[in-house]
Amino acid sequence: MKIVNTLSARIRTAQPEHHAIFTGMAWVSLFVIIGKLAGAAKEMAVAYRFGVGVEVDAYLFVLNFISWPIGVWFSVLTVVLVPLAAKMRQDAAGELPRFRAELFGVAIVLGLVLAILARLGLPMVLRSQWAGLPPATAALATHAAPTLAFLLPLGVLISLLSAWMLAAGRHANTLLEGVPAVVIGIAVLISAGSGIEPLVWATVGGFVAHVISLAIPLARRKEIEFPRFTWQSTQWTLFWRGFGIMLAGQALMSLIVIVDQFFAVHVGTGAFATLSYANRILALLLTLGGTVVSRATLPIFSKAHRQGNTQVRRVVTQWAGVMFLVGAVSSAVSWWLAPWVVKLLFERGAFTAQDSAAVSEVLRYALVQLPFYFAGLVLVSGLVSRGMHKLVALSAIANLVVKIFGNYLLVPAMGIKGIALATAFMYIVSFITLYKLTNITENHKGII
Repeated sequence: MKIVNTLSARIRTAQPEHHAIFTGMAWVSLFVIIGKLAGAAKEMAVAYRFGVGVEVDAYLFVLNFISWPIGVWFSVLTVVLVPLAAKMRQDAAGELPRFRAELFGVAIVLGLVLAILARLGLPMVLRSQWAGLPPATAALATHAAPTLAFLLPLGVLISLLSAWMLAAGRHANTLLEGVPAVVIGIAVLISAGSGIEPLVWATVGGFVAHVISLAIPLARRKEIEFPRFTWQSTQWTLFWRGFGIMLAGQALMSLIVIVDQFFAVHVGTGAFATLSYANRILALLLTLGGTVVSRATLPIFSKAHRQGNTQVRRVVTQWAGVMFLVGAVSSAVSWWLAPWVVKLLFERGAFTAQDSAAVSEVLRYALVQLPFYFAGLVLVSGLVSRGMHKLVALSAIANLVVKIFGNYLLVPAMGIKGIALATAFMYIVSFITLYKLTNITENHKGII
């Protein structure tokens, strides 16, 4: 009884930031689990239909190219928009509708420009010797590229609507991220067609459904406006200042996926598909932990910093320690379960026991990164909430350099296992760097 009373007293006297972060993590965890279950079902359907065949290599190669600018846009938009929205709600609430409308217009233009560039340039890249694709894979990828280019404007809009929902302190966008996976999984299973076409068009349909699912709740709350194609809001100066800095760092950091696929395709046919299946399982853990951490902490840290809370840095380091331990336990348990998980998810149809063994081995090397990745995300949220965008961007650039060096060093000797281990090495270096930056004691002039 005494223990319970003591625990209750500590909970009541804990800093409000801890309560808010814990509540946010609980909701985001639930939504991520639901979304990732949908994603796992989709991967099972794709593995059943295609195994590690040439269709999957071609599809994933193009999809990673398409996803690169979308991922950069969403990552940068989130870390800049969430703190800026907190500032606007406190200092300039009347500016929010106009700024949302004008940012909507920017997103539409950006998506259309990216789609045109992809339709014109991507087929030439895929057919070139620089891509390094086998002839059969290159032919399928070139065929799929024009249709998958539609994902660019859709993905840009999805990112914007998701970021606005997160900036408002709601986490339903995390749940809705499972919508494309549901559409793709069902379409792949029921389609009577053959080849890569069902997978390609199902992906486009999934993105369309995702846009609609995000727009409806925002419209009900009157938090979405018709787009304006002007830059008259007074908040643009602050937005572009933070956006430009983070864009440079995140664009280079996100090239890691592209770098890995070029190393993987030179290992041999099926290597990239094997790495991708391992990464799909790893993504269940990274997204569960990473999404929960960043989406639960960034709004709270930003709000606390704007309200003048001097204990934010202490809260950041405490949660970084907690998430490091969570990551270490998750890594150990996942290493033990890896063969059974891969077999359960993928080993059916064209996906053989030999494929399961290869994917499991790569996955185990990749799991080393978990504690450093989880803790590092908390540190990034803390730095961004204090306006230290330049330091975060420089850290991201350093990550790319470390990753390329690791690939060159490890891939010749270890194959695709070296790619996974190089990623873990990158996150170890990143964690050490971010921890040192977090504990900078001198005053730092923030961006926003």
